[in-house]
Amino acid sequence: MINLRMPTLLLTAAACTLLAQTAAPVPDSPVVHPDRRVTFRFRAPGAKEVLLTREGTRVAMQRDDQGLWSVTTEPLEPDFYGYSFVADGVSLIDPANPLMKPNLLSTQSMVHVPGAGKLWDIANVPHGAVHRHTYRSGVVGDDRDFYVYTPPGYDAKAKTLYPVLYLLHGFSDDARGWTDVGRAHVILDNLIAQGKSKPMLMVMPLGYGAPEVVTRGPRDPGLRQKNMDKFREALLGEVIPAVERDYRAAKDRAQRAIAGLSMGGAETLYTGLNNPDRFAWIGSFSAGGVGEDFNASFPKLDAKVNDQLRLLWIACGTEDRLIESNRKFKEWIKSKGVHFTPVETPGAHTWLVWRRNLAEFTALLFAKKAS
Repeated sequence: MINLRMPTLLLTAAACTLLAQTAAPVPDSPVVHPDRRVTFRFRAPGAKEVLLTREGTRVAMQRDDQGLWSVTTEPLEPDFYGYSFVADGVSLIDPANPLMKPNLLSTQSMVHVPGAGKLWDIANVPHGAVHRHTYRSGVVGDDRDFYVYTPPGYDAKAKTLYPVLYLLHGFSDDARGWTDVGRAHVILDNLIAQGKSKPMLMVMPLGYGAPEVVTRGPRDPGLRQKNMDKFREALLGEVIPAVERDYRAAKDRAQRAIAGLSMGGAETLYTGLNNPDRFAWIGSFSAGGVGEDFNASFPKLDAKVNDQLRLLWIACGTEDRLIESNRKFKEWIKSKGVHFTPVETPGAHTWLVWRRNLAEFTALLFAKKAS
């Protein structure tokens, strides 16, 4: 069985040498300046080239006579940024920085550039709670987990029933992705406090119906389809019943939403549009992996679904490598007469886009009329 919680760390001989060179002293890195510029430093006296990679960008660092490499960015938009150093072709985290961006395949360091009023920054507002649940999946045949956010003031003994958003992570993330990196719980705390979002439960399940897809990759169409099918079966048959048993969760489809990013965006479309009797609100962020044959993936989809869906929201960044496949999908569902809200924003395939997607999407949920 593949252990999704403890990815193997492989260090080449070159990486070991570089790490030995950076053992001491550890430089001050990263440094966030008052004007929101950020200085990154990395000690590697034996390296011939060191690059900083940050959210899809790559820049060369400069070396001083002591073997300390550094670079200072232009002012950055307030947010959380994942980054790593590439020293002579070897990708390494920042040994001076304890803030991590976890990932099953490529863990990075992370830097926070604060800014007033940003929804992903912790504010002086009432906070909800995040609960972890583990269970044995009869569908997939492994031990797995899911997380449940309960809003401020949630009372398990009260009569109040809460709407539920099922929020799906992307490929190479796990069930913690939306909280550890996406800051989903913080975003909801702040939106609820501002009166911009209804109090809701938010459920974040493990998105692998075929866990072997993590190591083998998503390119095999048969494996990708198995991953989608088994995930849908586990979500509908195991996770949702558990949530509705253990939480004050509304069971009305009009009070149930599903959304996700990248692989999770594809799972969202596949699960939601093929099961409109279960979800009235669907949000896809930079969907990847829906497949090329949309008729085969969505055999029953037609204009009749408009009577069931309250919102179909399809978003992607204009610099995202998946923008063209998302546009093709939107053209296809348009040809079917399906109503949807198209959203294209600046940005690539990064959390900088998806945090903003989540904030905008959740503010639309569970209203009497979708705007």
